[in-house]
Parts: sequence; structure tokens; C-alpha cells
Amino acid sequence: MLTISRQERSHFMVQILVTADNSKLSEIHLVDLMEFYIYIYIIVDLQLDVKGCRDVYASFDKYVEVERLEGDNKYHAEQHGLQDARKGVLFIDFPPVLQLQLKRFEYDFMRDTMVKINDRYEFPLQLDLDRENGKYLSPEADRSVRNLYTLHSVLVHSGGVHGGHYYAYIRPTLSDQWFKFDDERVTKEDIKRALEEQYGGEEELPQTNPGFNNSPFKFTKYSNAYMLVYIRESDKEKIICNVDEKDIAEHLRIRLKKEQEEKEQKRKEKAEAHLYTIIKVARSEDLLEQIGKDVYFDLVDHDKVRSFRIQKQITFNLFKEEVAKEFGIPVQLQRFWLWAKRQNHTYRPNRPLTPQEEAQSVGQLREVSNKANNAELKLFLEAEIGQDLRPVPPPEKTKDDILLFFKLYDPSKEELRYVGRLFVKGSGKPLEILTKLNEIAGFAPDQEIELYEEIKFEPNVMCEHIDKRLTFRSSQLEDGDIVCYQKPPPMGSDEQCRYPDVPSFLEYMHNRQVVRFRSLEKSKEDEFCLELSKLHTYDDVAERVAHHLGLDDPSKIRLTSHNCYSQQPKPQPIKFRGVDHLSDMLVHYNQTSDILYYEVLDIPLPELQGLKTLKVAFHHATKDEVVIHTIRLPKQSTVGDVINDLKAKVELSHPSAELRLLEVFYHKIYKIFPHNEKIENINDQYWTLRAEEVPEEEKNLAPHDRLIHVYHFMKDTTQNQVQVQNFGEPFFLVIHEGETLTEVKMRIQKKLQVPDEEFSKWKFAFLSLGRPEYLQDSDIVSSRFQRRDVYGAWEQYLGLEHSDNAPKRSYAANQNRHTFEKPVKIYN
Repeated sequence: MLTISRQERSHFMVQILVTADNSKLSEIHLVDLMEFYIYIYIIVDLQLDVKGCRDVYASFDKYVEVERLEGDNKYHAEQHGLQDARKGVLFIDFPPVLQLQLKRFEYDFMRDTMVKINDRYEFPLQLDLDRENGKYLSPEADRSVRNLYTLHSVLVHSGGVHGGHYYAYIRPTLSDQWFKFDDERVTKEDIKRALEEQYGGEEELPQTNPGFNNSPFKFTKYSNAYMLVYIRESDKEKIICNVDEKDIAEHLRIRLKKEQEEKEQKRKEKAEAHLYTIIKVARSEDLLEQIGKDVYFDLVDHDKVRSFRIQKQITFNLFKEEVAKEFGIPVQLQRFWLWAKRQNHTYRPNRPLTPQEEAQSVGQLREVSNKANNAELKLFLEAEIGQDLRPVPPPEKTKDDILLFFKLYDPSKEELRYVGRLFVKGSGKPLEILTKLNEIAGFAPDQEIELYEEIKFEPNVMCEHIDKRLTFRSSQLEDGDIVCYQKPPPMGSDEQCRYPDVPSFLEYMHNRQVVRFRSLEKSKEDEFCLELSKLHTYDDVAERVAHHLGLDDPSKIRLTSHNCYSQQPKPQPIKFRGVDHLSDMLVHYNQTSDILYYEVLDIPLPELQGLKTLKVAFHHATKDEVVIHTIRLPKQSTVGDVINDLKAKVELSHPSAELRLLEVFYHKIYKIFPHNEKIENINDQYWTLRAEEVPEEEKNLAPHDRLIHVYHFMKDTTQNQVQVQNFGEPFFLVIHEGETLTEVKMRIQKKLQVPDEEFSKWKFAFLSLGRPEYLQDSDIVSSRFQRRDVYGAWEQYLGLEHSDNAPKRSYAANQNRHTFEKPVKIYN
């Protein structure tokens, strides 16, 4: 739980995340000016009308008051844990600066990706939070403070979810003059550009041939307001005022001065970059420090070695003096090697610089060494150290001499480390240096060792055994090559090594992957980590997870991949042996994750995959509740089998009641499933499966009766054209021949149990393809509906237009979960 000191409570800023379509669960951020954050979740409408609250921390009671039902209802809720308490948010105080984030980005479950919301959202120049007699304020609030806010700035995002550009419209003094701040460019703008053109929505292009009756072309505006900043009128003199240095806290002045100095230094370096060359010098000390810790392949990470910024016109010999000061190696004892990138994408020291090259300028040498990347010059400094630990001259190098670098591998410790470099004769054989290598490793002089050449590691590891009887040149070894060696793996020993030789260890390091595992039920929390290989098979991964959890049967582990964009589990789990390797489990489009989710099943996954699992919402005929049942049947089962299974689990209004299974999507009934339909292809991931009793009146239809769809709807006028938005629970209704709307309304009111006062506000319309035609009480309803199969008549329905008073749920809940206006119980 978060706590707030009394000093920190003196000033804070409210940031309300609202949505463009007036229907999403949102956040309030109470942000202290000292960068202290508090989170409260509420539901708000476009006018910042606080309708409900999901969670309020107890430590916020100083500033946020939560209203709950008193008396028996409160006692009942607290004692029995039921959700019949009413929550709301009232404010004791508002901040002088109000920041509103319009939540233009959200996750689309249908497309399994993040999307940007470009809907039209209008915002006022002035915002009155005291409206309607201060409905947002607590009784304890100071009503003497006038909470009238004026728009100060509009932050705009232009582009889509994967890229774009931010800029802002600001009026620094709250005058009529707006300014556009677009990176370093500042321009004057009028109020129309700052406000109206940032509402979003659609824009209509002018017609090219006005004389013709052609439809106007509309396109979505991808530039729209992302955040708004309002300033309270009564505080604007204190906020919009001249600021001098003494008004800024000392630690901020120091920080700003340092940032300005760093910025100026970077600007200067950038302006003078063409005059300088960056020289990166790697030494044996770097190889010793990095290999086996940060580096396993090649020799060194050049970003972690000493770099020098040298003017291009300076001769390389003068640069060597700089190196002598830095490393304490006299100029005459230094020998520098150029690095070269080979065709197999490895990077190795290639050849020493010639005296003629060292006489050149740094700029000339850079051009010779690296034409692909002229910004840097990478060098290896060969410096020999004598027995007295003082530098000595490097040995003379002939054409037959080959500079090799050596790594030592210990299978028992799974350790690879750098042990030094040697010059060998190309005509010589590895047998001739075995004693020296044993001495370097600290082995007995006659210790048998195995030698391997590290050749490459991308895209695959290549590390080959070296025949000690062949010459170095016959083995195609050259300057800069890497030789790894080790004691032979023990044969027939009880001591087992996971990676007994150099190739297997390098293969392991190349494919090593630490995976964070999370329980699917707690998808935000890392539970444990396992070090795996990207080449591990499905069975390998399941076995390692089961072993960690102490589970005997790995087939009861079900894994789900991670969606890198939504930061949530993917909707569909991984099938049993449905992927070849761990690397396939971690890839999501062009992103790679290190997260996997797991479940422990009650039956083996192969057996479960032979079954079909459906979540069916059962609507009781008389009780005001919905119960969600998990039905698990063989895939060849039929809808009739689902209904029979349900009958054994649910409470029916009478023993002979018949059930039917419906497909509900976006608050419309799209299908009544025939009893003989196979359940294998039914997908309940994105739409709801609803089971209900078949009403008696539907069983005895007269010849001229109609069975019609009835949906709730509202008119959405946020776009340029009126659109119909459905909500609530759809249902079927029998209408009789000659029956007027008045008679139909009476039956609907009784069915839905709507109070007279509310029902009197409802309007009734016949809708076809989304266009409402409003009905009068005397209209004959059946005459509007064609005689057709009810299963496919969802595009024609009787619409009940009224406000949606049910609690709003998040987009994810509406689209990917079973949501109802009635109380919901879930049985698994």
C-alpha cells in the first residue's frame, strides 16, 4: 500500500485518462510535483463525469472519498464478499494544473496487436469542474475555490501505433496567440489549427467535379490530440509568471546546468566530428577481462575498450606517445595490429601496421583500414611483458610466423577463459607447442590436451578439431585465429559433464536463453526463471518446467507464448509438440520475448487436445443471474451433447425444459446452433456462447406469428454520420399478426421488468442494415418484418433505444470475455 507524507500532500496534479469512445475503464493519476505517483482507477465519460470506481487505496482517504451503500447492504457485502456495494469517487481538491491523457492507443484483441484510436474527440477551451452544483466534489471540499480551467496546451501525435511524431500547440501566457512547437521549430498558429484540427475523426476532401452528383471522399485523420493541459483560472497568475534562477530549486539548477554543458559538448563534438577520428585500442588485458564473462566468441567487445579522440592531421607516431602516457608502454615497444572483418562475419587482428603506415596521419590510416566505417579505427596493441613485469620489445615477425590466440576450457566448471597468445611457425605442428600450452594452463608438461579452432558463430557455431600432427598452415590457420584447448573428457567416469568439449560448450553459449516463467493465472508476475537452450525441444522445455514444479508428468504442463505488443499471453496456448524448439515459442512476429506462461492441467495435454473445451453462459429463465460453465467433451461431440451436459449442471425452470445454444457477438444473436452440429469448429474465443431455455410461446407458433430479434441500441453521433451502437443482452420475441407496438411494448416491459418511469423514455424502431425507422404505438409490428428464417435475420431487428445504464467494462472484457448486465457466476 502506498503512503503519502503530509508535506507531499500539499501539491499534486491530477491526470485523468479518458477514452475517445466514452466506454473504457480508465485511470486517474494523482501526481505529486516531487515526482510522486498514486494510481486510482475510475470510469469517466467525455465530460469527466465520474460514474464508478474499480479500486481506491485506503491511504488515499485524505483526498479521495469513497461512497458506499450504508446499512444492511454494506454489512451484507462486507460479511459475505459480494459485489453489491456502490463505489464512487469524489474529490476534496483539484490541482492548479490539470493534465488529461486521451488514451489514443489500446490493444485490439481481434487483430492481436496495438492500435491507435483516431476517433473524433472534441475538447473545450474552458473546462468547468464546478458544474452541476459541484457534482465531482466531496462535502468536505472547499467550495470557495472556483474550479474553472482554461486550455493551455495540446500535445499532438501524428502517425500510427508503430511510429509517428509528437508536437505541441501552446499559448505560454494564455493569450489568444497559439504557438506550434515542433522539435526546434516554433511557429505562430491560429486557434482553429490548435483546437478543431486536432479533434481527430474524418476529414472530407473537396469534390473535384462539383457539378456531378458524386459522393464526397472522406479519410481518417491520423494527427490528433494526445494530451491536454488546463490551468485553473484562479491560479494562472501564480503559474503563468516570470521565472528567474532563484525560483528554481538548487538541485534542479545544478542538473540543468550540467545537462546544458553536456549538450553543448555533444554539439561541439558533432560539429567537429569531421576533424577527429575515434581510435579504439584493445589489449591483452581487455581479452583477459572480457572472455568468459561478457564475450565467448571472437576476442573482445570494442565498445568496452579504451578509446581515443584524435585529430585527423596528427601523425600516428604522435598518437603512440599518447598511448605511452595512458598505458605506460614506451613508443618503441608498441606494435599495433589492424582488425579485419572476415567473410564468415568474425572480427580478428589481421596484420601489424608497417613503419610507412605509422608515419602517416591518423586520418590517412583510418581511410586505409576501414572504408566501410570511417568513423572509427580499431587496433590491437601487442605489448610483451618480460619476467621483471616490464615491457620488452615485441618479437620480430616473419612471413612464416602466425599469431594465434588461445582460450582454455574446463568442462567440469563449464568455464572458458583467455590464457594468452603465441607466435607459431606456419610450417610447424601443434605437437611442438603442447608443452608450452600445458605450462600456460598450469597442467603437467606431459598432459594430453585436445585442440579446436573457433571458426565462426553466426548463423551457426563452427568449431573444428585440430589435428596435432598436421602443420598449422595445412590446418589453414592464419594470423588472428583462435585456438581453444582442454583436457580430454573423462571416459567411462561417473562424473558426467553437461558440455564435455569445446564445441558443445560454444553451442550451448550460442543458444543459451534464460526464460522467465509466469503462471497463466498471474500473468503479470515472474514466478521463476530457467536457463534453457534455444535448441531445446518442446519435450525438453516441458520436462524442465515439470521438474522445477515437482510434477511427475510433464504432459500435464501447457505453455502459452507471450505477445510482445500487448504484454499479455497470446489467446491460444501452444499445442502439445506444436513447435519444434524453444526459439519458436519465444518469437512473436519480428519480436523475441523471454517470457512463457504455464498451466498445470488435471489431465495430460494430448488427452485434453482430443477434447473440446467451451465456456457457455447459461441464462436462467426466471432468476436474475448468469452462470458460466466450462464444458469439456470429445471433439466429435455435437451441440446436443453440450446441451445434455448442461442439463445435468444447471437449474431448470421445470424438468421438461428445452435448451438452445446461441452465438452472440457485439450484442447481436448471429446463430442458433443445430443440435447435430459438431462442436470441433465452434470458436468461443471472440464471441459468447449463450445457453437458455426455449420459451413456451416459441414452441407453439401460430401460422402468422413471427419470431424476431430484439436488440438494445444507442445513436452514436461522435462521427460525421449517425451510427447505431448496440449494447446489452439481445433476445428473441414472438410477435403476433395484427399486434400493435403498444401491445408489444407491454410484453417487452414485463419481460425485462423495466420501471414505468424509465420505460417511458424508451423509443422503438425497426432497423435494417443499421438504419432505424421509428415506430408509432399504433403501428402493426409484424408488417415490418419479412417472413424469413430467423436464423439469418440478425440484420433486421426491433431496436430498443435508450441510455446504457449498466456499468461499462473494458474493451478487453467486451470483446474477448463473457460479460453480462446480470450478475455472473463462473463454474469450472
